[in-house]
Amino acid sequence: MPATDVYAELLAPLSPREALLEADSCLECGGPYAPAPCTEACPAGVDVPGFVGAIARGDPDGAAELIFAENLLGGTCARVCPVETLCEGACVLPHEARKPIPIGRLQRYATDHALARDVPLPRARARTGKRVAVIGAGPAGLACAGELALLGHDVSVFDARREPGGLVRFAIAPYRQLREPLPQETHAIARLGVQFRFNAPIGSRKELQTLEAEHDACVLAVGLGADLDVGYPGDDLQGVWNSLPFIEGIKTAELPEIGDRVAVIGGGNTAIDVVREALLLGAGEVTLVYRRTEAEMPAYAHEVEEAREEGVKFLWLTVPVRFLGDEHLTGVECRRMELGAADSSGRPRPVEVPGSEFVLPVDTVVKAIGQQPRDELLGWIDGLELNRGLIAVDEHGRTTSPHWFAAGDATNSGATVVEAVREAKLAARGVDDLLGGRS
Repeated sequence: MPATDVYAELLAPLSPREALLEADSCLECGGPYAPAPCTEACPAGVDVPGFVGAIARGDPDGAAELIFAENLLGGTCARVCPVETLCEGACVLPHEARKPIPIGRLQRYATDHALARDVPLPRARARTGKRVAVIGAGPAGLACAGELALLGHDVSVFDARREPGGLVRFAIAPYRQLREPLPQETHAIARLGVQFRFNAPIGSRKELQTLEAEHDACVLAVGLGADLDVGYPGDDLQGVWNSLPFIEGIKTAELPEIGDRVAVIGGGNTAIDVVREALLLGAGEVTLVYRRTEAEMPAYAHEVEEAREEGVKFLWLTVPVRFLGDEHLTGVECRRMELGAADSSGRPRPVEVPGSEFVLPVDTVVKAIGQQPRDELLGWIDGLELNRGLIAVDEHGRTTSPHWFAAGDATNSGATVVEAVREAKLAARGVDDLLGGRS
């Protein structure tokens, strides 16, 4: 498969006619006493029957208004949400042996239509004069900043990168979302009065304390850091990658040379993204190496099945021991595992089987084992309690440090984008309560 296909979308956008036909199939179930299952399944609380019904009536801008009222990143979430396990997974039509409504694609249709026409977001309240700093311009930071601006506060967003989006821009496979509509969504949030400061890393405790002193409240939306530092002998060989630089290279048009045989180590959604990207980059043989069985994989089951259908091979109960080669990688020495008693996660603990070593010939290996917390930055905040590296927050996004709130991956260890939006809304309301608002 040619490498140019690496940027092809998994699902093409719906045409106006397709959107009308799909929306017209919706039963618009639910009501004032029993919300529709699809709405209840949406972490952001989007009125799904309402916006689908608006599309069916030929009013995509009205549909977008309902979406953005609950999710300021509705266009991004339409592309990257695991709808199969959320809203579409809750659709009642399969009970009648029919396909679920393609809610994600309909949401994209409505939000793209509105963003292309620069339809404004909801009107902000009167200005309060209160100043709030949001650190991080990923999904949680963008959504929280927009919600705070709608509540009337003066918001400044600080981010170390040159553009917004965080993991969506740099760590989610481009076949889901390359860049659009993040610039349009950011522009719409900026029109609410949010100030963005890119290329603005917080480099010291003093800088952080100065920022805290200049604002009435601060929100940590910093996400997680680099890949977990899991080392193997041979890590320095050419052809050995960590997952985040690998995906970022693809998303910034610096396509890695991967050869014909690729192995990916890990069992989460990032690992699935990488194996599917490797196929799109032209690899002839792609293998996912996971130390447990398919039943214990944290990745979404439907995406594992899609990867299998595309040609990915799976080595279950297998762990890498070392990477082989002179200057360039030629293989991964692996060892078989068997499942033992449950560990702290509740899953069976994998136990190595002595003498079961074998070599998997590969040209490239990508480690997709997880991300590290941002320990240094978080350690600069007095009184901030961490739980296994994650920021401890209450149901309002409040941390244990006065005037500091948090949302997103830094608190939940890497959930969905729409979950980051949900947490961002809670944190924004918590900040508003602190500042004497009416949320």
